[in-house]
Amino acid sequence: MKSPHPTIGGLLRSLRARNKWTLKQMSERSGIPLSTLSKIEHDRLSLTYDKLQQLSERLNIRMSELFAEETVNGGVPTVTARRSIGRVRDAVRIDGKNYESFYLCPELRHKRMTPAVTHLRARSLDEFGPYARNSGEEFVYVLEGTVVLHTEFYDPLPLQRGESVYIDANMGHAYVIGADSEAATIMTVSASDDDQGALEALMAAQGTR
Repeated sequence: MKSPHPTIGGLLRSLRARNKWTLKQMSERSGIPLSTLSKIEHDRLSLTYDKLQQLSERLNIRMSELFAEETVNGGVPTVTARRSIGRVRDAVRIDGKNYESFYLCPELRHKRMTPAVTHLRARSLDEFGPYARNSGEEFVYVLEGTVVLHTEFYDPLPLQRGESVYIDANMGHAYVIGADSEAATIMTVSASDDDQGALEALMAAQGTR
């Protein structure tokens, strides 16, 4: 049965088609073995978020480009006047050990921010394992349950539904389910350093800085 969500395999096929790469060329560029890449493209294997980060670095593209479906017109217009309605049923699902994330608005390319709805799985830092680290900055809003944010420089921070936090995502961090909750869901909006620079340039051009 076909997945209701865009898949990593489908997105990689679109990325390869946009760049006119053969499967072998993409394998050489990404460092993913040819047979493994073929299985990913046919949705027989998937990639964790960490592996996706490594892939974006090897291909020298933004993470937001990995989560963008192919569009008819290429290029980035100066003024996009675009709009995208984020629905979980249309999102790209990434299933990992600690998080189940749904990356919203996948049809938009060259996004300056990457929005996602994430269900937490770990209930302690020990269960979570090594801290996560992402390029750029991250805003998190608690949609459901109690969340505890662990970071390498601060004491654990409990966050209730409706509360939020903004962090340097390069800092080691982990979101876990609070002791008084059965489950917890967060909304994240992240921007890499390159994306943020583009956003600041746009704000300056519009006179909003």
